[in-house]
Amino acid sequence: MSVRSLHSPAATILVATTLAAKTLHDRGTSPRVRAHGGNTPPRRPDGTGENGNDDGMAGVVIRTRPQTRKPAMYKVLMLNDDYTPMEFVVHVLERFFQKSREEATDIMLHVHKRGVGVCGVFTYEVAETKVTQVMDLARQNQHPLQCTIEKD
Repeated sequence: MSVRSLHSPAATILVATTLAAKTLHDRGTSPRVRAHGGNTPPRRPDGTGENGNDDGMAGVVIRTRPQTRKPAMYKVLMLNDDYTPMEFVVHVLERFFQKSREEATDIMLHVHKRGVGVCGVFTYEVAETKVTQVMDLARQNQHPLQCTIEKD
């Protein structure tokens, strides 16, 4: 086993001890057992030590991780009306839903022809925020544009 020399004798001992423990661990032998002559203490058939107590030399720690569920998704729906200009609807889709001019125009025409259209699908908080942003801008510009959310 090679030991790299660090700047102090204490550091050299620490590195040597760490390397020795790693080597013993890699061989499947703990340093505690190795210090007692390399033999494992006698075990009883029930798996406890020679005096009936578990000697603490072996054990498994299992840490469970909670399962995380994906959040529920919600559609942001835009409703048609006869008063909001088409160009304003396209602007809203570009600004709040990051749609290209072409995508925004397609969604706007879908809303115009069918009465309702999906602007995007988001988590509840994001969907709620987008609806509020759209409604606030429409109100500021005196348009009756309506948006709502629906569980996907």
